[in-house]
Amino acid sequence: MNDELEYRAVLAVDIERSAGRGDRALLEIRARLTQMLKEAFEASGVDWSACLRHDLGDGLRVTAPAGTRKAALVHPLVPELALRLRTYNRGAAPLTRIRVRIALHAGDVHVSPDGTVAGSPLEVLARLLDAAPARAALAGAPETVPASLLLSGHFYDETVRHGHLGLFPEDFRKVGFTVKEHTADAWLQLPGREPPPDPDTAGAAPEPADVQEEPAGPETAGSQTAGSQTAGSQTAGSKMVNKASGHGVVYATQHGTQHIRIERKH
Repeated sequence: MNDELEYRAVLAVDIERSAGRGDRALLEIRARLTQMLKEAFEASGVDWSACLRHDLGDGLRVTAPAGTRKAALVHPLVPELALRLRTYNRGAAPLTRIRVRIALHAGDVHVSPDGTVAGSPLEVLARLLDAAPARAALAGAPETVPASLLLSGHFYDETVRHGHLGLFPEDFRKVGFTVKEHTADAWLQLPGREPPPDPDTAGAAPEPADVQEEPAGPETAGSQTAGSQTAGSQTAGSKMVNKASGHGVVYATQHGTQHIRIERKH
């Protein structure tokens, strides 16, 4: 066995909800995904023919050539792949639409003369690909979002954290996950979207805005009450502060002319 280790970047993609589509649909989406990956690698300046590829059944693992600039595998590769997936999905039938989870890691691996790759970085990559935060983020995103991206802490620290061209740390959210015996932090992004919401705060109601009333000026507009509906305004010079509650609607001009409509429930 070759004991020499090579530092390589490794990428894996897994097709969301691939089971149950039937053989013909699965063969179609696998072929389409492979072609789009090839195009995205080449658009990023990474030689696809020099990559070592391994079939994952409903996805693909790619070991980049030695010396590949890791940042290029995040940008422009991921946006290039997401663009192709989204464009393809517009015209695809439901059975052949493709959304994927993408995982990225790097480390020392064994590369055999026949192209076989082995080593613990591949185990980490497999855990990233199966991590619950990436699954949940993609499942909860609109159908127009074609991918989720999860970077290992090591990969993030060596690429995104430095803010290289096209890489924005604020577009990622730190998540923790456990898959089998592997527990770690990683960095999550939905390409083309704002950072995925933190599930601990995602449903929280927004804080009410503070309303500060100005002292009444020489002119004061009245208020009108109907049941629980009230509306009123105060003017100070040309500045107006309006308040409305219930079903009252207040319309006012800058100089204090006020129109109030009370909508009653019947």
